[in-house]
Amino acid sequence: MTTIGSGKYTYILEEHWAQLPDGMTMGNASAVATDSQNRVYVFQRKDPPVLIFGPGGNFLGSWGLRAFDEAHGIYIQDDIAYLTDRTDSVCVIFTLDGKPLQVIGARGVHSDTGCEIPGEVCPRSAGPFNYPTEIVPAPNGDLYVSDGYRNARVHRFSADGQLKASWGEPGKGGPGQFHLPHSIVAHPNGNLYLCDRENNRIQVYSPDGDYITMWDDLRRPLDISVDSEGALVISEGGANGLSPRVSIMSPDGDVLARWDSQSAHGSWVDANGNIYMALGAQERVDKYVRQ
Repeated sequence: MTTIGSGKYTYILEEHWAQLPDGMTMGNASAVATDSQNRVYVFQRKDPPVLIFGPGGNFLGSWGLRAFDEAHGIYIQDDIAYLTDRTDSVCVIFTLDGKPLQVIGARGVHSDTGCEIPGEVCPRSAGPFNYPTEIVPAPNGDLYVSDGYRNARVHRFSADGQLKASWGEPGKGGPGQFHLPHSIVAHPNGNLYLCDRENNRIQVYSPDGDYITMWDDLRRPLDISVDSEGALVISEGGANGLSPRVSIMSPDGDVLARWDSQSAHGSWVDANGNIYMALGAQERVDKYVRQ
């Protein structure tokens, strides 16, 4: 086991933390999240799409058979799971035992952005959805969606799924221009933190979509979550010849800790400060255990 970090942010890395039964293998581990009992939910790109593990990495069960075309983001709050199906262009809300509660969007219907190749700068922005990446709840009950692989928008919905607002345009310039918005989180302070992945930055917005600031010292930020003290944990995929890493940042953008890591398409910090890394095509989940 490897020790990472220092002081308050010291961790022991447990590689291949999630253990499946003999004869069962993990697919592309797209995203990861935990519930109130510190059970860990891995959203993978094969059936069954949702795998459940205990705090020690032991396999507990699964659900979602044939419910998703392509897993992308998962977020858990108040023991409700918020998931995105990228290629089907829908956001789906489930109970933690796999019962669907709500679908936002129409399966297989994509908004007209003119984008044919996911991940390229799209010709124009449009409404919901065209390959969305993440859906998260806000403190007031609204839902926010980063709509990223073939769009360049953030959408705001009411709790019952009614569209309230959208913002963002394709581009590589200033505020409000996005190139693959890949993950979003609604912080307890009310602000929204958006991983503007291919622009190597985080953009910060008010709940109404008013631009606040951006942090440009990132390397393709892939996923962002908030710990129990309000710090932001960001997994970065690496960029411009620089390695992937993990950054822990204050809500004001100060770097609290940072280290090189494997590239985690999805990441999550639990209530105890442990960090889970969904290592995508490596088909595994690692864990940084907070000391």
